[in-house]
Amino acid sequence: MKTRIILAMFIVFIAAQTKAQLRVEPNTAFQRGEILTYKVYYDAMLTGQVNAGNVIFGIKNENKLINNRSTLHIEAIGKTKGAFNWFYKVVDHYDTYVDEETLAPWLFLRRIDEGGYIINQDVTFNQNKNVAYFIDNKKNKQATITTPPYVQDLLSAIYYCRTYDVTKLGNNDEFFVKFLLDDTVYSTKIVYVGKETISTSFGKVRCLKLKPQVLTGTVFKDPYPVTLWVTDDKNKIPILAESAIIVGKVKLELINYSGLMNTFSALIK
Repeated sequence: MKTRIILAMFIVFIAAQTKAQLRVEPNTAFQRGEILTYKVYYDAMLTGQVNAGNVIFGIKNENKLINNRSTLHIEAIGKTKGAFNWFYKVVDHYDTYVDEETLAPWLFLRRIDEGGYIINQDVTFNQNKNVAYFIDNKKNKQATITTPPYVQDLLSAIYYCRTYDVTKLGNNDEFFVKFLLDDTVYSTKIVYVGKETISTSFGKVRCLKLKPQVLTGTVFKDPYPVTLWVTDDKNKIPILAESAIIVGKVKLELINYSGLMNTFSALIK
């Protein structure tokens, strides 16, 4: 009898130690059922606004257990519309399964079709061992990557940043996020510019202004070409993102929302 009791206590102790190895990251910004819809458009003095498509970010009302842990299934779908489909049709689909406590991903799926350019990738994360298993289904390529603790993917990084407390930062202070893209780990810097109130289709919104660093190369020569405004409230909803190009700007603007965790208190009524 004593042997069984000791064995049971040992199993409980080991389970507790295993769970204790993973962090618990507070999240007061988003929840299951949240849906954010954006329009993507080109904005220039000569043409005005030319709508190019829509992007929908959603957190599904489900709880898929991965490694016996609760996850948030976050999905992002972007599509071109109208005349853009005739010369450059885009259908992008991202899925990430994020641990509800650590806010780090266990599984990331990337399905992209941009004018016939196809990406079909799966990444399985082992956050206990700091390893990611990368599969490129189109190129028939596989890799095992050593990762930093709680590394993010492209989609989960956006949601993780929403939980970051920028109130402890001063103007032009910065913070870093590490993420996996393809089979390489990157560290991106995000500069907190300050607070700004902007006009939107909902009305005036108090915002936090950020400038995320991007990968320079054939598309971006400036490492900080994008400016991002997120709500100055508990939700930290991205309201507007814009990037300057040779003539005009490309913008991503929130046009609809539902299922927020908190009151949209940044909206000035």
